[in-house]
Amino acid sequence: MKEKQGSTLYVALVCLVATLGGLLFGYDTGVISGAIEPLTARFNLSVFMKGWASGCVLIGCATGVLLVGPLSDRFGRKLAMFLAAFMFLASAIGTAVPPDITTFIVFRFLGGVGIGIASISTPMYIAEITPARIRGRMVAVNQIAIVGGISATSFVNYFIAHSQGDPAQAQVQAWLTEFGWRWMFGSGIAPSVVFGLLLFLIPESPRWLIEMQRENAAKDILRRVGGEAFAEAEFRNIRAAIAQERGTWGELFSEKLRLPLIVGIVLAILQQVTGINVFMYFGATIFKTMSASTGVDAGLLQQIVINGAGVLFTLVAIATVDKWGRKPLMIVGAIGMAVSLAAMGAMAKWMSDPDAASGWMLAFIILYIACFGLSVGPVTWVILSEIFPTAVRGRALGLATFFLWMADYVVTQTFPMMDAKDSWFVREFNHAFPFWLYATMCVVEVFFILRFVPETKGKTLEEIEAMWKKGKP
Repeated sequence: MKEKQGSTLYVALVCLVATLGGLLFGYDTGVISGAIEPLTARFNLSVFMKGWASGCVLIGCATGVLLVGPLSDRFGRKLAMFLAAFMFLASAIGTAVPPDITTFIVFRFLGGVGIGIASISTPMYIAEITPARIRGRMVAVNQIAIVGGISATSFVNYFIAHSQGDPAQAQVQAWLTEFGWRWMFGSGIAPSVVFGLLLFLIPESPRWLIEMQRENAAKDILRRVGGEAFAEAEFRNIRAAIAQERGTWGELFSEKLRLPLIVGIVLAILQQVTGINVFMYFGATIFKTMSASTGVDAGLLQQIVINGAGVLFTLVAIATVDKWGRKPLMIVGAIGMAVSLAAMGAMAKWMSDPDAASGWMLAFIILYIACFGLSVGPVTWVILSEIFPTAVRGRALGLATFFLWMADYVVTQTFPMMDAKDSWFVREFNHAFPFWLYATMCVVEVFFILRFVPETKGKTLEEIEAMWKKGKP
């Protein structure tokens, strides 16, 4: 009898459904950019509340990251993704029709929980359902989906802002303040529903099924993925791997794993304190501040350009990270980010022509986004997935991701406070201080990578683990 062959098309379609979680992750994160100014005007938000309205989602993200491990281990990867879809839907509805800012924040927080769950469950599911020969590409597609989701919000926000005419006109501004931002948040309803419905069509993770002693169901899925021979070999490998994964929190915090844990947490924090999400969340605000001639129209258009650069250079990073190595990409990218941020700060401080400053500002922001997309953005996740021993990888990655979201929140909460017109920072530095602060963090990252981060290109996970046992990267 002819051996049953697996279907790469089937795997690709299953992964495509799962990556909708990544798309919604990016969409829910980025939608605030075009909506924050009219939202601020609608509820007359203080500088602190403006930062809280943007940043509360990140506290939700950190909460979701803590929940997803126990949830997905007990009830499965699919249920975790279902819960994320439900949270996305509830957030899209609740943030579109809130009677007050407190209600908005509650539903924005719920959306953050969904993002946190999706940020772990989606790549976990994809990695567990795909054969090793295409696993890297399939997981990488999820990163592209996240950046694509952020980029999609720019187009949606831009066209909503223009749906009633020129956003510079007073009556259109009034419509945006009362209704426009609601449509921006509500635009997430349809993709959330589609994601939830399509999840019914994909199988559970075979790895989780084996953990639950549902071995026949797991083998059926593995056969459909890669054929009979693949199913038998993969089944044995999964069982062997599960037998080794008995790491505990105590082991994670032991002295022998202290260095990789610190490196992972610091890398996660540095990815955020170099300022990336300031441009993703407040890009339109930055351009509105820099030039009186830009306004909402140009601000949203520039966000499209910024996010488009992010998508393009993330693709470049995915194509080159296994050729050029992790450390070279990270170092070159962080240096480019530092130079770009320092230049932005100099323009904000000393350029007297706001129109000229806005044009150069856009150029340096695109350069900054390109450097981030080429290096610190995607490559940080690659390193985090490799540097931890198998036995504690899930716990370590979850902990590092928790610190990443908390660092993101700190940046998002403090930027409006540092950039407020009546703040000491603006009086002394004229909007330059945040850029110079983030540039300093980029320099810190360069030195940290040079000193503590190992080059993992071409090394097996066992070889990486052996490096840590020697006490040096």
